[in-house]
Amino acid sequence: MAFASSPAGPEVAPPDGRQRILDEAAALFLERGYAATSLRHIAAAVGMKAGSLYYHFESKEALLGEILRQGIAVMVEAFEAAEESTRGEPARVRTEAHVRAHLAALFENGPYTAAHVTSFRTAPDSVVAAIVPERDAYEARWTALLAELQRSGELAAETPIGLARLILFGAMNASVEWFDPERGSLDDFASEITRQFWVGVSAR
Repeated sequence: MAFASSPAGPEVAPPDGRQRILDEAAALFLERGYAATSLRHIAAAVGMKAGSLYYHFESKEALLGEILRQGIAVMVEAFEAAEESTRGEPARVRTEAHVRAHLAALFENGPYTAAHVTSFRTAPDSVVAAIVPERDAYEARWTALLAELQRSGELAAETPIGLARLILFGAMNASVEWFDPERGSLDDFASEITRQFWVGVSAR
C-alpha cells in the first residue's frame, strides 16, 4: 500500500493506516516477541519510514497497549455472545460455549488476543499497569460464571473457584503455543477441554 507524503510534513498513512500499523505490529509481536520487534521492523512491514510511525503512535509501548486493549475487547465481546446464546442452558453447555468463545478469540481474531499470552509477560510496566484492570475485569466475568454454576449445584461445592478458573485459563491460553486450527477442529478442542475440566469440577 502506498502512503502519501509531503515535503511540508510527516509521511501520513491513509485513513486505514493506523489500523494497518496495529495489524502489522501485532503480527510481529506474536512472531518475534515484543522485545525483539523494533519500530523499524514495524515500519518496514507497513511500508513507511520508522519516524513516520510517531505521527500515529508516540512509542512502541503505546502500540502494544492499544493491541492489548483491542484484544481484551474481542474477548469480552465473545464472552457476552456466549452468555447471551446459552442463557438457561445446562451448566456444561454454558461452560463449553464460553470455552469455545475464548478459543475463537485466540485463534480466529488474529494476533491481538494471542498477544495477551505471548507478549503481556514481557510488556513494559507502564503497559501492564494500564491493561491489568481490563484483564482483571474479563477474568472476573469467568469467576462470576463459575461461582454462579457452583451456586446452582452443578459445580461441586468444594471446588476452589479461583483455582478452577486459573486451571481452565491455563489449558486454553497455553494452546496458542501448539494448537493449529488448520489441522484440528476448534469445536472438538473446546469440547475436550470442557470434558476434562468438567470431570474434575462437576458435582455429579
